[in-house]
Amino acid sequence: MNLSVRNLSFAHAGQPTLTGINAAFEAGKLSVILGPNGAGKSTLLACMAGLLKADTGSVSVGDDDIASIAPIARAQRIGLLPQGAETHWAITSEALVALGRIPHMRGAGASVDDRRAISSAMSVTATEGFANRPVTQLSGGERARVLLARVLAGEPQWILADEPLANLDPGFQLDILDLLRRQATAGKGVVAVLHDLHHAVRFADFIVLLHKGRLFAQGSVDDVVTADNLAQVYGIDANLFQDEEGATQLFIKGKIS
Repeated sequence: MNLSVRNLSFAHAGQPTLTGINAAFEAGKLSVILGPNGAGKSTLLACMAGLLKADTGSVSVGDDDIASIAPIARAQRIGLLPQGAETHWAITSEALVALGRIPHMRGAGASVDDRRAISSAMSVTATEGFANRPVTQLSGGERARVLLARVLAGEPQWILADEPLANLDPGFQLDILDLLRRQATAGKGVVAVLHDLHHAVRFADFIVLLHKGRLFAQGSVDDVVTADNLAQVYGIDANLFQDEEGATQLFIKGKIS
């Protein structure tokens, strides 16, 4: 089942942010949205999640336009990990993860299915060890995993993550990317906004490259992350190469003057 964007345009305060975006993201793949600051990456993800209403165009899950899906039903199908997600109250990690079940809950308490989903999400993200600790006492990497567990507890078909690696140490960044990769391998659709080109090259199955609010390129890593595209969009001199293990890597030589 695809998550499709068709001729989508959006303007903020009268200024075009996105213009005529067309892209189709496939379930079972880890898709990455790339582009410089101000390219419209977060705006596109917010439109895909239904948080922003496009001025023109549409977003659909399978055959269903998300604008026609009731908010609760949409939240059951699309889980969003927002940019800079923070926790300002000292609830336990387990209680925070349980919030991800709200779209499914009926009545006052958690059902057997709710408890199973919460437990599974914490197991997958290796957060059971601090289930009873206040989230305000967790490290940045631990908190990032709990916030992702909250999304997974909702058992969405699609996971949209807006800069999930921000302010994390390299090891924790790899942990989050590995978790997202495993979700895609399990059949879910995963779309992540990333800034780090090296991580995109290593982990992405499909890339959408935005530039000045427009779709510049989309496709595989080899098709999109080319020396010419990086020069035009980022103004950098870079090239892809295969390391000794056969993995694709990116080398950035510097800025183009």
